Formats: sequence, C-alpha cells, structure tokens
Amino acid sequence: MKTILSIILGSAISLSAVAQTSLEVGVLPGEKWYGGATDLGIEMPFASDHSDIDLRVTNYNNQTSPLLVSNKGRYIWSDGPLHISFSTDKLNLKTHRGEIHLGEAPEGNLRSAYSAIADKYLKPDGGVPPTEFFATPIYNTWIELMYDQNQKDVMKYAHALIDNGFPAGVLMIDDNWQKDYGDFSFRPDRFPDPKGMVDELHHMGFKVMLWVSPFVSADSKEARDLNDKGYLLKNHSGDMAVLRWWNGYSACYDLSNPAAYACLKSRLTSLQDDYGIDGFKFDAGDPENYLEEKVKVADGRSFDTEQTRLWAQLAMEFPFNELRACWQMGNLPLVQRLGDKQYSWSGVERLVPSMVAAGLLGHSYACPDMIGGGEYRSFLNSDPEKFDPTLIVRSCQIHAMMPMMQFSVAPWRILSPEHLKICKEYAKLHCDMAPYILAMAQKTAATGEPIVRHMAYEFPGEGFEDVKDQYMLGDEWLVAPVMTADNSRKVKLPKGRWRDDMGHTYKGGQEITLNDIPLSRLPRFQRL
Repeated sequence: MKTILSIILGSAISLSAVAQTSLEVGVLPGEKWYGGATDLGIEMPFASDHSDIDLRVTNYNNQTSPLLVSNKGRYIWSDGPLHISFSTDKLNLKTHRGEIHLGEAPEGNLRSAYSAIADKYLKPDGGVPPTEFFATPIYNTWIELMYDQNQKDVMKYAHALIDNGFPAGVLMIDDNWQKDYGDFSFRPDRFPDPKGMVDELHHMGFKVMLWVSPFVSADSKEARDLNDKGYLLKNHSGDMAVLRWWNGYSACYDLSNPAAYACLKSRLTSLQDDYGIDGFKFDAGDPENYLEEKVKVADGRSFDTEQTRLWAQLAMEFPFNELRACWQMGNLPLVQRLGDKQYSWSGVERLVPSMVAAGLLGHSYACPDMIGGGEYRSFLNSDPEKFDPTLIVRSCQIHAMMPMMQFSVAPWRILSPEHLKICKEYAKLHCDMAPYILAMAQKTAATGEPIVRHMAYEFPGEGFEDVKDQYMLGDEWLVAPVMTADNSRKVKLPKGRWRDDMGHTYKGGQEITLNDIPLSRLPRFQRL
C-alpha cells in the first residue's frame, strides 16, 4: 500500500476505502473546506494559499479535532493530529500517528459530510450537560477579581448580580483560589469559610464551580509526593518534567497513568464532598504544553493531543464542567467555551465564525467566550467612560442567541443604566429561549446535529458557503447580529418565508439591507 495517495479531479476512486498516513487531495471545482480548529472559523472556508495548520503543536487557544468537511460532501478524519496545508488546487495532509480516512457522503453537501463524520467518529452518547448551563447565564469571576479570588469579593459579585436584576445561574470561581497548583485547598487568608460561602451561594440559587488545571507547583510538597508515586510527567532524563505554560513553570499530572488519573479525580471529588462544589472549569489542557520534545512519552499517550483528550475525559466524570481546550471528544456532554477574545470589534467579529466552526467540530454545547471579551487587561480601567458600551451590548446580544451566554466583567461597573437595561433584557431573552435551546441540545445528543449551524449546512446549494456573519440557531432561527461599529448590515435570506423580530414577513431567496439598526435590536428571523 502506498504511503502517499493523490486524489485527482475526476478520479473514480471509491473514497470510502481510502486510509493512508499522507494524502494529497485534489480540490473539486467550487469545493470549500471547513474544520480543524475552532478559532480558525474566521478563515473558513480555507483559501488555497492558507498557511500550514499543525494540530500537534498548537490548538489556537481552543478546541481542535482531526477532521475536515467540504460542501461537496467529502470528509477527512485522522486517528492522530493532522498537518494541513493548501496549494492552488490541492489539499495536502499528513498525520503524526495512525491513518487519515477520506470519504464521500452520497448527498454531496456540507450537512451530509458532517453527518458522516458524526456517525463514524463523533457518535453522541445521549448525554447533555446540566440544564442550568442553557437556561440561565453563566457567571465567571475572572475579569473582576483576576488573581485576587477571595470570599468577600466573590460574595459581593454574586449579590450584585441579584441586586442588579440578573438571574442566578452557574457561578465559576477562577484561578488562584487554591494554596498551590495541585494543592486543592482553599487559601485560608482569602477564604476563611469556604463551606459557608458555597452554602450561601446555593441558597441564592447559584451552582458553584472552581477553576482547576492538571499542573502542580514544581517546588511544592505536593509535587514531591506525587513525583515519588510516579504520578507526574517525566522529562527525557527520567526526572520530573517542569513545563512552561502561560502562568509559569510547573510539574503536571501524567493522565495516562491510571493511578494518577484516579488520584486527581479523587481529590476533585473530595472538594465536592467537603464543600458542596458542583463542578469544575478544566483549564490548561492545550497540547502545546505537552509536546513530545518536552516530555518522555509514557505508553504513547500523555503527550500533545492525547493529554488534551484525557483531560477532557476527566472532565466528563463531572457533569458540571467547562473546557476551553479539547481534542476530538465531539458530541459528548462537555461544555466548551471559546478562547479569550480581545475587547475590540475584531474580537466581536470572531464570535459567530468561531461558534459555527465549533459546531462543525461536534462541540454544540458551547459558549462564545465572556461578554465583551475574556482578556482581563482590557478591563483594568475603572472609568466607565473609557468603555464603548455599544461593543459590550452587541457582544451580549450575540451571546443571548447562542446555546450558552457568559458574563464576567460586571456590566453595572462599566455601563450606564440605559445600556445595562439592554443587557438585562437580552439575558432575559436567553432565558426565554431556553426551552427551544434545550430541545436542540437533546437533538444533538441523539443525532450529533449542531445547535449553531453554518448557513451552507442548513441550506445546501443556496450559495451560503462564504457567509460567516449570520447563522442558524437550530433549524428555526436565523440570527444576523451586528458585529461592527456600523449599525447597518446585509442579511441573506434562504428560500422560504421568514418573519423578523419586528414582526415583518419576508420572502426568502433574496438579500436585504438593514439600516440604522438601533442598539436595542438584535436582528433575527424565524422560519415560517
């Protein structure tokens, strides 16, 4: 069997039989390709001169999966991380492990290509994340408290949410609540009564989650004890590996060691038993932290994307979970969040394309970052006049018509009462949409069909392949948010009849222009 297979235009080769370590795939006339990485959604469909994508060495700060799908019904799946590059008329692929599988669905469109992938490689298990993730906003203390997580200010944030008219929901306490990385004890100087805090939050109606990572502070007693047991990744000299990640240099659990995996799971379960914690935000699973160049491979598993996959597997042990980095694992009950976006219009413009891409990777149970962006430095200024309220409101509107929405920056701190009122109205819209969104989530759990859908997925053959500023929420709602400082936009309506949020009815198959869209309006169209 050849190690390189060239599929040329017009080839009669049966694609369902193709499985190789390298592939050179001829691009068909009019063919568009999507997939690989959530954060590359803004670049999809991929251009012929797209730079190399190596999913072993980077995840673009978000979910990745070794799959590509095309609007001509062709699909690609790899057993290991893909290296992808495009030339003028070819798609070049290599896999670091296993084989590449190339197939073609009979219907020959984006929907059929994704359905074939879901059926063969991303089969749902029937599970759906807890209702609270969909039914009410999620709140995260990161932007307001950053690395100063403490009981007093967590409670101040929670009470302010209720006092400002927001519904209780899932509340995530972010990084630095613990003594050390790997030591899952509340810092007593910052959390004098963590059990009392959690009890009060529960009484207020919140579910409580804690930020966790697989890292262990390298100079701690915890690291020495775990290393003696063989629970930590090793370097090529056989010593405890000290890995560089965004918050310093740390040791790390070897999740491919069943005893290490069970140890970490037990410690998280103890947090639930001791304090009533509902679940965890599983962060820092990025494959570039665990490259084979950095760690000695143990059983061929705990390195690059395999460590990422095992981290997500651990997250599945806890129904209340959230991940930002994930490998494969699509259509399973894992809550995903887009990677931190800048507080900028370019950050807002990435939300819809990234969420659509996440859907094509099988990650339907997803949240479009934090409202306004997740980069904390943007919000250090305490002067409300320094913030663009339009950007915050438009970001909030996008979240409202997504499977999940998440607040972190306190909108009452940076918005006027008028703009705060609009955000509360869209939080209410999200709650009102919950029954519909939950129904779509149940459908995903049964079939793998995305909740946030590319227009070409829902309406094949109608010319939507390059549209990335509007999307379908399930099969009923076309959402066309304002994603720039301009209050005008064009909307391309599919065939059929559509009624907008203002009560106007349109005949589909046409492009309409919306001018002077008020800040209080999120354009959306219901299929009739």
